[in-house]
Amino acid sequence: MLHLRLITPADRTNDVVRLIEKTVGTTHLVVLPGAARNPAGDVVMCDVAREAGDELIGGLRALDLDATGSIAVENIDLSLSKRADKAEEEAPGEGADAVLWEHLADASHEESTLSITYVAFITLATMIAACGVVLDNAILIVGAMAVGPEFGPLAGLSTALVRRRPRLAARSLTALLVGFAAAMAVTVAFSFFMDAVGLFSEAQLEADRPNTGFVYAYDWFSFVVAVLAGAAGTLSLTSAKSGALVGVAISVTTIPAAANAAVALSYGDTTQTWGSTVQLLLNLLGIVLAATLTLLAQKWFWTRQRRRTETW
Repeated sequence: MLHLRLITPADRTNDVVRLIEKTVGTTHLVVLPGAARNPAGDVVMCDVAREAGDELIGGLRALDLDATGSIAVENIDLSLSKRADKAEEEAPGEGADAVLWEHLADASHEESTLSITYVAFITLATMIAACGVVLDNAILIVGAMAVGPEFGPLAGLSTALVRRRPRLAARSLTALLVGFAAAMAVTVAFSFFMDAVGLFSEAQLEADRPNTGFVYAYDWFSFVVAVLAGAAGTLSLTSAKSGALVGVAISVTTIPAAANAAVALSYGDTTQTWGSTVQLLLNLLGIVLAATLTLLAQKWFWTRQRRRTETW
């Protein structure tokens, strides 16, 4: 269940209440006339089944409530109420499958913002991966994958394509390109430093690396895995099962490929630099393609589910 707390102008309260009452899957409606001070207006609260939440939020936005008042949405971890159980039963579909598009767009906007923290995380992850590829240490590679924040901008780009939001697309693409460029540039300098102090060597990079050689040996399996990971990651975001993102993060070769390309570049190894770059691009393309198709499929499914409910 979701809990909505709304601030409505007095002349819009009746419209808001009618919308809530006619939306299948809502309950626990509370109206507090004149309770709001900034902005001034009435406070309306209700609970809604997750699978009906997107429809209700869309209707509230159609009433311009996001501009004239306020729409706040919270997850309810525990609700002991027969009315809530009935509302969930009446709502179409399953809550675990529901997509809250506004929440997804807001989360994507936040995760795809080019910030100092984002650049720091992607740079540190790439440097950790650089140590992993030189030492042929799979544990360091997995750790670097888990630290990398690149799935945020990838999800933001896919969301922008589906929702047709060019600003979010530009923001996500900027974060992706600038983040990887900055991380790889710093990692090249890091590689020079590690070589100067005797911790990195070209012999280590060129040696047979059974645990990490895959980061520059691209093939169709790389693309297939990226597609599967992109679909899984998108489902984890839309179903609020964020724990699955950790598994997605350590299944795609983005950060390790960028790290290997940076280290190889510092030693002038064009073969590994090219192979790692292609591996990186294949993974990014596969994730964006799968994420976009997954969101389109979910959008089609819920549109069909809503129309079916309306005919009933």
